[in-house]
Amino acid sequence: MSDNSFIADAGKLYGRANAASLHWLLDRGRLGEGFLNSKQNSITLADYTPADGLRGPNYTYGWIQGRGLEALVTHAAFFADTDPDLARRLDEAGRALFGVLRRLWARDGHGYFCYDADLRPVIASGEGVTLQAAPGDIYTYSDIFFLKGLIAAAARYDAQRLPAYLAQIEHLVAAIEGKRFQMDERRLLSADSVAAEPDDIGPRMIMIGAAGLLHRIGKPEAAGFADRLVSHVLDRHFDPASRLLRNVPGGDECNVGHGIELVGFAFDYLPPDAPAALVEQLQAVLIASFNAGFTGPGIRLTVSTATREPLSPYCPWWSLPETIRAAALCYERTGDERVLDVWRKAHQAFFGTFWRDKPPLAYQTMTEDGPVDYVPATPDLDPGYHTGLSLLAAINVAQRLDAGRFLLSKTGA
Repeated sequence: MSDNSFIADAGKLYGRANAASLHWLLDRGRLGEGFLNSKQNSITLADYTPADGLRGPNYTYGWIQGRGLEALVTHAAFFADTDPDLARRLDEAGRALFGVLRRLWARDGHGYFCYDADLRPVIASGEGVTLQAAPGDIYTYSDIFFLKGLIAAAARYDAQRLPAYLAQIEHLVAAIEGKRFQMDERRLLSADSVAAEPDDIGPRMIMIGAAGLLHRIGKPEAAGFADRLVSHVLDRHFDPASRLLRNVPGGDECNVGHGIELVGFAFDYLPPDAPAALVEQLQAVLIASFNAGFTGPGIRLTVSTATREPLSPYCPWWSLPETIRAAALCYERTGDERVLDVWRKAHQAFFGTFWRDKPPLAYQTMTEDGPVDYVPATPDLDPGYHTGLSLLAAINVAQRLDAGRFLLSKTGA
């Protein structure tokens, strides 16, 4: 298959997969006042019930709902012209979810990882359920996902609320840079918990993901933090020998999926005239991370920076579509055949091994022995975020490359 044919065919497949998965999500109805319902086991396809405890409908994961709101809004804009009925359904669900998350954010000044049936923030673990603390100056991943969703929704549905949400970006970035960001939301939120955590790549990587969104809604001035965060990660976490991003400076463990995700987020916002050295370094991270992690059915959760040997048997679904996004955006800039090879391999692994098609969802986690009941972050399945938004970025690349070829042919070049 030619390069042009692969990219065009992949873009069409991604569009069909996203539409199908969004219909699946919308057809499942909403929980409570408007929460998305992706509480289904990806192996057995059984819906979770109250008998499933923390996996069941009595617990709402703010992490997932914030991601889902961004996905609903972004896809509604994409499908507005080609599938107006789907766009209408997405907007209907998006407005309902926006209302719920808006009220929770107004009530608490934060988003929380898990809420109980009374929408109280709780710590949910195998040891039981207790109320979560509410220290106002400590921020978390859930705050990032909530705020990204609220910003996307306000830009589409309620522009007068947008400035207030944009102002919160500064508080989040300040918390990350000021060591007031807690990664583990299954512990009590406190200064002591933050102090005990390592200087991990995660918070900056996830925060960089807001930059592309801010550019798309016409607010690039609010994304000024992104260059600084990218530089910090590359200066402190990049290992020149392996070209991997260490989880912690000086440590050995590398979450290759996070390195790949960072590359995708960076290329999503960087201007066309970004420094060549930066583009080259990001491409090197992408290729090295994929090559080190791609063993077995997918991309291993962690590898050793020193040996490139896998440190985990688990291959979560999300790192493959994130690779598709990063590789597509990188290939659009560099045209490097090694990057296209990464794109092809990630594409084949995801749609050949992880994607179920009927229903249109992916196995959440696999090992060399096949699908396993292992939860990467939340038991709820992906609500169009890791898979949908990643594939959507690749669709946009395919369309731009096709348009570019069309323009060249028209001009006789």
